[in-house]
Amino acid sequence: MISFGEKKLGFGLMRLPSLDANDPSKIDLELSKKMVDTFIERGFTYFDTAWMYCGFKSENATKDILVDRYPRDAFTLATKLHCNFLKTKEDRDRIFNEQMVKTGVDFFDYYLLHDMGQNHYEIYEELDCFNWIVEKKKQGLVKHIGFSFHDNAEFLDKVLTAHPEMEFVQLQINYLDWESEGVQSRLCYEVATKHGVPVIVMEPVKGGTLAQVPEYVERLFKSHNEEMSVSSWAIRFCAGLDNVKMILSGMSNMEQMLDNTGYMMEVQPLTDADKEVIWKAVELLNSNIEIPCTGCAYCVDGCPMKIAIPKYFSLYNADKQEIKEKGWTPQGVYYERLTNDFGKASACVGCGQCERACPQHLPIVKYLKDVAEYFEG
Repeated sequence: MISFGEKKLGFGLMRLPSLDANDPSKIDLELSKKMVDTFIERGFTYFDTAWMYCGFKSENATKDILVDRYPRDAFTLATKLHCNFLKTKEDRDRIFNEQMVKTGVDFFDYYLLHDMGQNHYEIYEELDCFNWIVEKKKQGLVKHIGFSFHDNAEFLDKVLTAHPEMEFVQLQINYLDWESEGVQSRLCYEVATKHGVPVIVMEPVKGGTLAQVPEYVERLFKSHNEEMSVSSWAIRFCAGLDNVKMILSGMSNMEQMLDNTGYMMEVQPLTDADKEVIWKAVELLNSNIEIPCTGCAYCVDGCPMKIAIPKYFSLYNADKQEIKEKGWTPQGVYYERLTNDFGKASACVGCGQCERACPQHLPIVKYLKDVAEYFEG
């Protein structure tokens, strides 16, 4: 039986604080160190990174802010192998060995095949990655093996049936996606539970969407419990699921760190009345969110026009969620300023690279046309 630690909150090192809002690779290491210190001081130990996070610099930062500063038994570390960077079987060891150098560890507590879906599954099978990761475990280079997943529940059942050696699965679960036909949070959770496979939650606040809800949704939460932050509702929702063993939060400032670790030290389960409030919030949010983007930025690498896709979608959603009475809103200004450094939404050539990379399977080309018409028209 895997032990993920007593406390369910994990520090996702995907959205570390940056010294340049337009360049995630320029990580604010000093602030990140302070956040790591707070996290560990409050009794949390789980850290999650990946090969491409923070412009391929997250693993390097992990060494600086965590590994070089704490004994190995003070933390658990997870990282991942993504098939988009594999051309041959030799690439598996090349990347793995470089990950060990970048992070400075001699073993990983958790190692994942990254972003499992039908197309990626075929590559992982073709390059024998499942047997490869089992061998890493036998060698003591990895303690526990699993995969992160972005696809439908039926396909998850197929993967877990074919590979019972997988010890855990990382799923996108949040209250907004719980009954989503596209993401299928609940159905995927139920499949994992049926197989007896513990779940690690990613995107519990949906890339910040559920931390920065419209004002009328925030009022709903505050009227029920003035003390709890908006994001706490989302993370506590996940914490109440019996088969959820860890919840990752991509914290990018100290305020988020203090808030999340504060209520997760002794997390209070949701009451029936709390759940009723959440489902009311879902009803309100579903009527207003236009583009369900999580901000993972997988779509950005390889875009020939260098379009800041997640940033534009975020601005579009934010503007759409503004109350009409407000009048002027700032999102159009932010959009105009971003286009000084990035391609405009209208520059999209429709190559489809972004859609192939998107774990949410969003019609990005169509959405970019909507954004262009909205902000440029």
